[in-house]
Parts: sequence; C-alpha cells; structure tokens
Amino acid sequence: ADFTPQNLANTVWAYATAGVAAEALLAAVAKAAVRGGLAGFKPQELANTVWAYATAGVAADALYAAVAEAAVRGGLDGFKPQALSNTVWAYATAAGFNPQDLANTVWAYATAGV
Repeated sequence: ADFTPQNLANTVWAYATAGVAAEALLAAVAKAAVRGGLAGFKPQELANTVWAYATAGVAADALYAAVAEAAVRGGLDGFKPQALSNTVWAYATAAGFNPQDLANTVWAYATAGV
C-alpha cells in the first residue's frame, strides 16, 4: 500500500516523538518524499516532517531543501503560526545549519512582503 503524505509525516513524527532511533526508516521516507516532490503535502505535514528529522537528529539535506521549496511554492499563508514556528525551529536545529542562511531567508521574505 502507498503511504499518503499524512501517513509519512505522522510516521516520522511518531518515531521522533517516541525517541526511537530509526535512521534507515527516516532515510527511506526522506528519499520517497523528495522523489515525489512532496506533492500533496499540506503545510502542517511539511512542518511535522522537518520537525521530526530535526528532533531525531537525522541529516536529510535534500528533504530540507525540498520542504523549503514546497513551502515557498505553496505560499506561507497556509502555515498556521505553530507550524511555521516548528518549521523555523527545525531548520535552526538541523545538523549542518548555517545561521546566515536563516537570516537571508527571513530577509528575503520580509523584502518580498511575504
């Protein structure tokens, strides 16, 4: 059976919340999500997904890039404040995070009036 975006987001969220080390599963989910272009992921599912990877401490650069692209493509208007906050936290917490990248992103959104 195929997993829906909500199934994928809920699965990785559950593993991260439970503190279960499942790097192989998380790597497979990230690969599947990126391959599908995150089609059908709602803002809450995007937020829960990156939150789970940051919480689990699992590197998933391609996933983070794809989520950022999907969020911008779909518009940040669809994000509730908590989901947006969790997403920003996830990027700030992610392994390999560069604070300048976040500052540049926030500046770009502000400049664009988003």
